[in-house]
Amino acid sequence: MRQLVLLALVGLGAQLVDGSLGMAYGVTSTTLLLAIGTSPAAASATVHLAEIGTTLVSGLAHWRFGNVDWKVVAKIGIPGAVGAFAGATFLSSLSTETAAPVMSLILLALGLYILVRFTTFGLPRHNLGKPLRKRFLGPLGLVAGFVDSTGGGGWGPVGTPAILASGRLEPRKTIGSIDTSEFLVAVAASLGFLFGIGSQGIDFTWVFALLIGGVIAAPIAAWLVRHIPPRVLGSAVGGLIILTNTRTLLRSDWIDASDSVKWPVYAVIYLVWAAALAYSIREYRIERAQEKQLVEETEADESRSATA
Repeated sequence: MRQLVLLALVGLGAQLVDGSLGMAYGVTSTTLLLAIGTSPAAASATVHLAEIGTTLVSGLAHWRFGNVDWKVVAKIGIPGAVGAFAGATFLSSLSTETAAPVMSLILLALGLYILVRFTTFGLPRHNLGKPLRKRFLGPLGLVAGFVDSTGGGGWGPVGTPAILASGRLEPRKTIGSIDTSEFLVAVAASLGFLFGIGSQGIDFTWVFALLIGGVIAAPIAAWLVRHIPPRVLGSAVGGLIILTNTRTLLRSDWIDASDSVKWPVYAVIYLVWAAALAYSIREYRIERAQEKQLVEETEADESRSATA
């Protein structure tokens, strides 16, 4: 019973982060399942089965709060489902640990770009509103779906930073659209795992526990992402991407860093991340005060004109 409560809390926390930052449900949940001895394929299958319910509720909540661009969902979700099914059947017989450091390097570069761009300049507006093309979203969805099912998580970490980096879709709609399209990915991955390994190693009680926690958190996260300023949200996402992928690289066979190296690196990242968030919050408040003053001055001018 204690283990089920723990799994439910993990599902709740993971979905709260995933729904508000567009990533981390699969990575967090899969990490715990692997830590208690579940095989990679069974762990990923368990998480994806739970995600069918959590992503459905999350998608509905994001839609309710106006966080979804349905054109983006269709363009990235369908290729994502294809990639997820292929990745799930592939993982049933092969590990992708060798590819993890390569993907982490790519994501780390994207994370650095997002952190610097949003912290320094705020929400990029010169491309905002321009359509995201199918030739960009299609391959992105295919790769993200494959990585998601083979790594037990990756749809958000691959899809969210790539779309944010384009500057064509505001953060809350990027996160809402990624979370909503993940429903298609979760269904396809689950079918792929059931086809590849059947129900072997999958504890459906664990699936239910993760599902309950995620369903509770989904609407809360969808509300949060609507009210967090885009500049602050971009800095938060960028820092999370950097931390997650630095951790993967330091623990990989490529580097295999000792604890005496890891913890100072993590400390530096946390300090830089905290400073970036503090700066973003301060700049947001300044921009908000300036906008408020401009509105008041405009209303005062209109009032004088009407009186005259």
